[in-house]
Amino acid sequence: MKRILILLFITVLVCCCGNQSQQQNVSSSATEADVAAAVDRLMKGFVSADENILKLLTAEELMYGHSSGKVQNKAEFMAEILSRDPLIYVSIELQEQTIRMAGDAAVVRHIFTSETKNTEGEPGSLRIGVMQVWQLQDGMWKLLARQAYRL
Repeated sequence: MKRILILLFITVLVCCCGNQSQQQNVSSSATEADVAAAVDRLMKGFVSADENILKLLTAEELMYGHSSGKVQNKAEFMAEILSRDPLIYVSIELQEQTIRMAGDAAVVRHIFTSETKNTEGEPGSLRIGVMQVWQLQDGMWKLLARQAYRL
């Protein structure tokens, strides 16, 4: 009986250490540069209204908050970008971006500026603060949550 308990203890210990080692590998392989590249690629997906990019870089559980207070899920977010209604993103520039890594997640903050057009083609601009939460899912960074705020 004593041997079985010792064996069970060693098995649990090995499993826990293996899991911790796996988490450390995720953390060490996840870099700020990878997250920044995913953010940049998503912004290009906004401008080009590219369904494949938007689908690839957003989590199924996406919660997308606008500076107006409106919150969308992934389907609603994608439909708005792809329809280009109410805005067409002509260009996007991110300023003062910071990235804080947290294991398989990253918190990104930046100032989002964009030249836009409305559905009638009239030009406009947008300048808001944004906080995003990205998560490493199946080896790829995906936007899990986003909240914008007025400056």
